[in-house]
Amino acid sequence: MVSKTDETSPVAADTREGKELENDIGRETYDCAHSSGMPLVNGDGGHDHSEAENHKEREDGETHADDGNEQEVIVIQDTGFTVKIHVPGIEPFDLQVSPQEMVQEIHQVLMDREDTCHRTCFSLQLDGNVLDNFSELKSIEGLQEGSNLKVVEEPYTVREARIHVRHIRDLLKSLDPSDSYNGVDCNSLSFLSMFTEGDLGETGKRKRKGSELEQIDCTPPEHILPGSKERPLLFLQPQTKDAKPLQCLKVLTMSGWNPPPGNRKMHGDLMYLYVVTMEDRHVSITASTRGFYVNQSTAYSFNPKPANPSFLSHSLVELLSQISPIFKKNFATLQKKRVQRHPFERIATPFQVYSWTAPTVEHAMDCVRAEDAYTSRLGYEEHIPGQTRDWNEELQTTRELPRKNLPERLLRERAIFKVHSDFAAAATRGAMAVIDGNVMAINPGEETKMQMFIWNNIFFSLGFDVRDHYKDFGGDNAAYVAPTNDLNGVRAYNAVDVEGLYTLGTVVVDYRGYRVTAQSIIPGILEREQEQSVIYGSIDFGKTVVSHPKYLELLEKTARPLKIQKHNVLNDKNEEVELCSSVECKGIIGNDSRHYILDLLRTFPPDLNFLPVEGEELPEECSKMGFPKEHRHRLSCLRQELIEAFVEHRYLVFMKLAALQLMQQKANKQEKDCATVTENGSSCLTEAVQNNKTVPEDGKAEENLSGLDQARDLAESIASEDRAVDPKSKEVILNAYKAVGSVSNTSFDIRFNPDIFSPGVRFHDPNCEDLQKQKQLLKDAAAFLVSCQIPSLIKDCVDHTVLPMDGATLAEAMHQRGINIRYLAKIEELVSKSLARQQLDHIYKLGVTELITRSAKHIFKIYLQGVELSGLSVAISHFLNCFLSSFPNPIAHLPTDELVSKKKRNKRKPRHLGNTDNTAWASTTPQELWKNISNETRSYFSFSIDCESVDQAVEKYGLQKISLLREICVKSGIQILLKEYNFDSRHRPTFTEEDILNIFPVVKHVNPKASDAFHFFQSGQAKVQQGFLKEGCELINEALNLFNNVYGAMHVEICACLRLLARLNYIMGDYNEALSNQQKAVLMSERALGVDHPNTIQEYMHLALYCFANGQLSTALKLLYRSRYLLLLVYGEDHPEMALLDSNIGLVLHGVMEYDLALRFLENALAINGKYHGAKSLKVALSHHLVARVYESKAEFRSALQHEKDGYTIYKNQLGDNHEKTKESSEYLKYLTQQAVALQRTMNEIYKNGSNASILPLKFTAPTMASVLEQLNIINGILFIPLSQKDLENLKAEVQRRQQLQEAVKSVEQEETTDEKVTEPPHGEKSQATVESSTEQASA
Repeated sequence: MVSKTDETSPVAADTREGKELENDIGRETYDCAHSSGMPLVNGDGGHDHSEAENHKEREDGETHADDGNEQEVIVIQDTGFTVKIHVPGIEPFDLQVSPQEMVQEIHQVLMDREDTCHRTCFSLQLDGNVLDNFSELKSIEGLQEGSNLKVVEEPYTVREARIHVRHIRDLLKSLDPSDSYNGVDCNSLSFLSMFTEGDLGETGKRKRKGSELEQIDCTPPEHILPGSKERPLLFLQPQTKDAKPLQCLKVLTMSGWNPPPGNRKMHGDLMYLYVVTMEDRHVSITASTRGFYVNQSTAYSFNPKPANPSFLSHSLVELLSQISPIFKKNFATLQKKRVQRHPFERIATPFQVYSWTAPTVEHAMDCVRAEDAYTSRLGYEEHIPGQTRDWNEELQTTRELPRKNLPERLLRERAIFKVHSDFAAAATRGAMAVIDGNVMAINPGEETKMQMFIWNNIFFSLGFDVRDHYKDFGGDNAAYVAPTNDLNGVRAYNAVDVEGLYTLGTVVVDYRGYRVTAQSIIPGILEREQEQSVIYGSIDFGKTVVSHPKYLELLEKTARPLKIQKHNVLNDKNEEVELCSSVECKGIIGNDSRHYILDLLRTFPPDLNFLPVEGEELPEECSKMGFPKEHRHRLSCLRQELIEAFVEHRYLVFMKLAALQLMQQKANKQEKDCATVTENGSSCLTEAVQNNKTVPEDGKAEENLSGLDQARDLAESIASEDRAVDPKSKEVILNAYKAVGSVSNTSFDIRFNPDIFSPGVRFHDPNCEDLQKQKQLLKDAAAFLVSCQIPSLIKDCVDHTVLPMDGATLAEAMHQRGINIRYLAKIEELVSKSLARQQLDHIYKLGVTELITRSAKHIFKIYLQGVELSGLSVAISHFLNCFLSSFPNPIAHLPTDELVSKKKRNKRKPRHLGNTDNTAWASTTPQELWKNISNETRSYFSFSIDCESVDQAVEKYGLQKISLLREICVKSGIQILLKEYNFDSRHRPTFTEEDILNIFPVVKHVNPKASDAFHFFQSGQAKVQQGFLKEGCELINEALNLFNNVYGAMHVEICACLRLLARLNYIMGDYNEALSNQQKAVLMSERALGVDHPNTIQEYMHLALYCFANGQLSTALKLLYRSRYLLLLVYGEDHPEMALLDSNIGLVLHGVMEYDLALRFLENALAINGKYHGAKSLKVALSHHLVARVYESKAEFRSALQHEKDGYTIYKNQLGDNHEKTKESSEYLKYLTQQAVALQRTMNEIYKNGSNASILPLKFTAPTMASVLEQLNIINGILFIPLSQKDLENLKAEVQRRQQLQEAVKSVEQEETTDEKVTEPPHGEKSQATVESSTEQASA
């Protein structure tokens, strides 16, 4: 990786957190994952070392205070320099490098460059000295600006020869998408370049030199016009015109003569290759230590002597170019194309992304792929050849890396991330091998469900209840959810990151109906019985329990962030044992003396809404909604997000309670009247919540502010116990603690006891006050979920601050608020009763789709377990026919008997995991399947759909079959053929077995985070919201640098970073930069999330806006059409986001004078806005205005007037007569009236005087690009006023002054409005603040 930047890269130190920043930041910033264009954080190239050291000592000691909590920005010079590279056979060229880089990165660059890409086995020499691959450039003596580096060819070894062949194979395949469709090696798809034709940014300018408006074909394809009912699938993955990539060779494979016999080994033969050129010449090639040459062997006779002429060549490419002219020509073209592609189209993603559709890809011969499939390629991963990786050791050692300062943390986080993504890939591969029956069990004698496996140092177990372990918890159902709960626990403990406490690498893989847990192996655990190794926790759910002081000490550190209450339980001898986690969390000390914890499935407290307990009443909010409900298993836990929201909510209640009491105390100075806090917590809580607005608005805000501040100060001083506190006030605070259920009497600290209500766990005195309090807290949390979180989600959906477009985004929105999917039916129920039912129509439909497809997935899982490998495609196509096809009686064609052997059948039954009858699945019918789905939604989610067929469901709920198909494929890992499916034919089934291409694993794993980068990103966002765009931009750039350092160049979080940067560039007027950043964001979203992920749809929309601003109109339209197509496929037309999309399309079409088309889109947007925002909303007013403008351009003034009047009425009612919007609208009405009158006069004149009328020319104006862009900005919620630098400075001072005023008011407001997180920026600030708001505010 050679960094192409030589500008300064700002690095900020977050002084509040006391993070020191060392001057040698980014010390080890190499990783081949970087693209060659990524800027890295570069360090002290400019300083000589001693100066840097002094600087470091100075800085370490102190953290800088710069007006309180401002982010300090330290600028570090990055002095890159240029070296000249001399390569045999081509002209020397210059290369920009940076002192932090490794020599290895220059190797990578040369292996990627068009003219040197075919070299892999070479060394770099400076004045005859070979440079060490792993040394940094700054540590090499004599290497400076203008140095000459020589590329020297080195002799091959077997390993180097293999690497060379593999590299050549990769170059030949570099444009072949089959790896992306097949989901291998972290390749994934991207189609952006097909819509932009590579003309973004600088190069895009060349198109419009001549006329301002070049002739563009703007007609959208038929299927994306408003109202179209077709949902074609083929356009999802558009195929290029030259779909078949250039072929350079027919065959390149390892020869059957390998390995060389002894006598040839002694002549330097390493291996033999067999090649068939495009001219149909069959050649045998020897790879020797000196290079490659053609030998005289044929397919049947071995003759290793060099052929005549032999052309010994150090590079295979040079040799092949000599013997095949077609190879020479095509290889050159191929490399040219490869280098022109955007680096983000080529870089591997950190985790594999699978595609649910694929075209038919020809299966080509590929030696490397074939070799990879059979050697498990474990040792090959460029590590120590021939050794398998010790995953546990790697995972734990990376955690032990130092983390005192930024460079160390970056290094540590990068190592953790890299090992995790490698581990996830290996675990997925292993899990598939286990289910496909290719791994030998370690307990082969037991029945198949109980078998366990070890492959590549990873332990695999199946998600079944073996040995009745989960008998009390729901048997197999519990065994199925336990692994995901455990994974959530691992996530939580990893995030807390306590030194000395270790978790196992954990990956959960769902494949072919089975759930496999993959874990790294604790050293020594396989040699001993579990009973001996567990020194903390319980192996039998609480009958025998042990504890250990070291574990208590380590877990104590995690207890506060994870909100876990330390508690005592009774063991089998009735002795009390102290625990600081749930009882089945086990502690084992490995042979490496590390303290491991495992089985973290009950890290979070139980969800009482789904756990009926005898003799326990739930709060009224829950029982009103029909809780508690019996669930399939007893392992339902609350989510971590919920616990955190609950604690935050309680803190606000505590502050209000205390402030309220203190103010009352102040008011009634006499002690007699002093109101003490009621002992009974809950009544007091409700009072505080109702008294949200205790303070009348007029001028008592100051008083309330002092109350809250006083409460905070008091709370702090009581906690620190350093200064005397007035006993009365102290009592108030302590009572408030007690009322909100704090564990501690002297500070606010809410924790849960995860073992309450666990079957089998016994407590010393079940009725003691502490336990009752802990039970109450759990009930309150369950009530909080139902009474606060679900309503707040629904409110956000009504406001459209949350805009889910498919099942995944709906689930994400629920999870962010801590709501489990099992509450989905409750949400549907509340939505259907909501007053804003119409505005929530999309949420309701999404919910039903999700309920149906999830229930179908549950059934499909069990269905698949009964299918053997040879019947998979038939079984899956049969299931999809029963699920989605209107064909009434699909028949499954069992695998034909032509393959059945004529000999006597073998007595031994094959090893099989599922039920014994392997053809039961074939008798499924659509009626039966839909009956099961309807039962499943009722029994699992308690939601009745009552549909007997797919057509009924589609009719009743207004769903789309194509969206149902996408959801079930994505959830179950099915890949189908890309073609048009006829779902509605009653004469033939929709799917045949040929349509099922593959079945993929669905993988859940831990996502390690880049914490420092994330802090920068958040501070940047905060700055932007306060209106400091430039500082915000710097911080976000810095975050981008750090993200790249940790994740490599491709990651979902980098995508979010780039999107925000692009928006800032755009607001600050740098359209080109905005375009380039947004292009990266789109590519990254396509590659890391999927080409039809809702996020990708939105990225396309942003990119279209920036293209338009750059004058690339046809590209902007293509991108918007793509966006609309994807949204139609994923959800359908009736979605609030579609209104925004259609307004965008309509505006651009209006700009290119396609008035009739523009009207179709804008009128559709108007209708959708009316439905989802209410007929009186400002969005609808804006829509009316946009439609009126198009009618004006068409000179249809009557329609224009009608629409503008509607808009005017809304503005007048909503904003009053004096608002600028109302005035603007009224002006426009006058103008339209004048135009209409003028037109009428002209018409009358013509009627009266016939052809010799003196006609005044009428002004018909096409809209200017600027006016269209202005409207585009308004509907996309972007407001900005171009300001000069001086204005900015003045504004900033003004803003800061207002901010201080605001801070005072805001803290009151924040306490008062817990739900309203949005604070409006003050007036002066707005002018330079990004109002990242909904259009509503924008148009206001």
